Amino acid sequence: MIEGLLRQFLLLRTLRENKMTEMNVGDFAPDFDLPRDGGGSVSLSSCLGQKVVLYFYPRDDTAGCTIEALAFTAHIDGFSACNCKVLGVSKDTVISHDLFRGKHDLGIPLLSDADSDVCENYGVWQEKTMDGRTFMGIARTTFLIDERGKVSRIWRDIDVEGHVEEVLEAAREA
Repeated sequence: MIEGLLRQFLLLRTLRENKMTEMNVGDFAPDFDLPRDGGGSVSLSSCLGQKVVLYFYPRDDTAGCTIEALAFTAHIDGFSACNCKVLGVSKDTVISHDLFRGKHDLGIPLLSDADSDVCENYGVWQEKTMDGRTFMGIARTTFLIDERGKVSRIWRDIDVEGHVEEVLEAAREA
């Protein structure tokens, strides 16, 4: 019961405080409850008391997204050692996440934001341009969220090479 009340409080506070298109360091991270690969769901409020790396990626099983997911998996023990949970989010379906995770033996939960609500709340659902075509998509972005639910670091416009190591170092220092 207390967990449910806390989740409602965080969600209401988030809706009041974060009516913006871009998250900033020091903001409370918007709560969410998203379905995950393998079944079940994950909420941010269930992670209170530990740090969270919340990384948004465009699409399962593409080159950059695979490199990033494999790097997070390779460093999962380092994140665990500093009391930090890693969560990946894209608009792909849970079935797609299951296939992606199985194909590459990924060790991190992958969450499905099929309706883009969480992507929009975090300001990562943005207009993109490729080959002269404009469309909406996920801007590869990583958030480090502290034990109280506040954003302590943000990485935008990410080059996946070396990114995970930088995030791990920040998580250790936080």
